[in-house]
Amino acid sequence: MPNIPVAVVPGHTNVQTKEELLRNILEVTLDDVIENLTLAPEAARKQEEPSARDIVFKGSFDEVNEFFCEKEWSDGLPVVPPTRKKIESFLNFTDRDPNESLGTLLPDSRSATIWSVALNGAMAGCRPEYMPLLIAMIEAMAEEAYGVEHSGNTPGGETLIILNGPMIKELGFNYTQGVMRDGFLPNTSLGRFWRLYLRNVAGFVLHKNDKATFGNTWRVVIAENEDFLAQIGWPSLGVDMGHAAGQNAVTIGRYTGGNVVVSVSGDAREQMLPYLADAVTRQISWQLMFTVGQGMGKMRPLVLLSPILVESMAKVGISKAEFRQYLFDHARIPASRFQQILRDWNLKPTWDLAALAKAGKIPQVFNESDDPDRLVPLVWRPDDYMVAVTGDPLRNSAYAFAHNGLRGYPVSKAVNFSADWKQRFSALRGKV
Repeated sequence: MPNIPVAVVPGHTNVQTKEELLRNILEVTLDDVIENLTLAPEAARKQEEPSARDIVFKGSFDEVNEFFCEKEWSDGLPVVPPTRKKIESFLNFTDRDPNESLGTLLPDSRSATIWSVALNGAMAGCRPEYMPLLIAMIEAMAEEAYGVEHSGNTPGGETLIILNGPMIKELGFNYTQGVMRDGFLPNTSLGRFWRLYLRNVAGFVLHKNDKATFGNTWRVVIAENEDFLAQIGWPSLGVDMGHAAGQNAVTIGRYTGGNVVVSVSGDAREQMLPYLADAVTRQISWQLMFTVGQGMGKMRPLVLLSPILVESMAKVGISKAEFRQYLFDHARIPASRFQQILRDWNLKPTWDLAALAKAGKIPQVFNESDDPDRLVPLVWRPDDYMVAVTGDPLRNSAYAFAHNGLRGYPVSKAVNFSADWKQRFSALRGKV
């Protein structure tokens, strides 16, 4: 609704006294309301956009990039000019119709077509053979549960993309040392593709539909260490998300905070597990509104573990399920603090844990006694903790992420390669 009438309340209502708020409403907002109710708004002007196959510009590399910056089709870095030849090289790695829509993405309500996936993949510097993975990523983006429409909300969370399956090695992803650092073409270009697609198709542009207060740095794609998982016997994140072992899969989720946990040392049960539970607890504050309140069980914290930590756990018989159970049992805070965060700091009307548990709206674990300082969990169930194994195999570190709840709920999709994908790949790389 480009011409919807708006009545402005000056400033931010949450940081005004009652007297300031009343004065602003009576002296400013009320006049706008009366005017909007009594005068017709200006006619909305239609925003013209080129069709998918239009050639929008011709020029040198520098001229193309200048044009794309002016149109706000670039992330501020040079893009690869998406020529028709370049786009067709991506389309050669899928049997799907270029006009097929994977869904309609808010806020701009554009269709996420196979063609637009190829175009933005080319711009991001991806290689054509990544096309099946790019498609799966946008299928996940288009899932209602993920909530792409929240990608520009105030907390400024950023999507983390985690890969599983043999494609990790086939496409050359980094899954060991420096796994979250840019520097490997597949990990880096796919992370950039995600941001370009949010901008160019969904419509999240800064100072417009992207309203993040601070935002977050874009993330490279993370790959799990499948070899180590097979060796140690832990299921992958892809298996946790419902895929068969060995299936190529991509999992997305939006996170608003995170911190590295270094020097996780000592006895696995007596020292490592308490340290990790404490680190998870300290990452989460206002996000509790996605456990109780707006989300009601939608919090999905993520923990990345380096292989050496998992090896230490496995030596004493700690399974992945037991690790998640430990986090559920020990990553806890006093109920009084939980309620304070919701009631006083988040200003949420839903905060009384005892009343909610008695009404059957949240699990009874949140009200096991009348003690206001009883310890309560951060999530509803042990399986709400997401765990992935990756990173430097010789470093005893972890990484704990706070999750953005229903505003970026985790979604996972299988990545389907055509039967002759390897032949097409060999032909492209001149290996036939």
